[in-house]
Amino acid sequence: MVNEEEEELTAYCGLYCGDCFFYKGEIANLARDLRKKLREAKINKTYEEFSKFAREFKDYPTCYKVLGAMVKMQCKGCRNGGGPPFCKIRKCCQKREYEGCWECYEFEVCRKLDFLKPNHGDAHIKNLRKIKKQGIKSFVEGKRYW
Repeated sequence: MVNEEEEELTAYCGLYCGDCFFYKGEIANLARDLRKKLREAKINKTYEEFSKFAREFKDYPTCYKVLGAMVKMQCKGCRNGGGPPFCKIRKCCQKREYEGCWECYEFEVCRKLDFLKPNHGDAHIKNLRKIKKQGIKSFVEGKRYW
């Protein structure tokens, strides 16, 4: 049985936020834990010495900062204010008062969806087709593409 909260995790673009690493916090938690271990090991005091054997250690401060950025990469789902603030898909759907792109007759060829292709291939298009045909409840209960 699908509840309203699960339906809310269906993004405008057809992806399911509940399947996302950032929504689940997996990457953020791993980055947080790694930063903690690095502090415990006091790598910040020894990385320059390590760089004599593995030159990549000279970039340790940058690595640590990137991990810090990853800690902040927790998302509450695009319908709840999460996701990229620049998302043209969300803005378009909200402007047109659509629940999602599946309500638009142009989603198959919409250029706004192109930025998803490098990470998701055509998963969002497959999901949008399914939602358009079967509805959100069936989409959430069934097989989803990521």
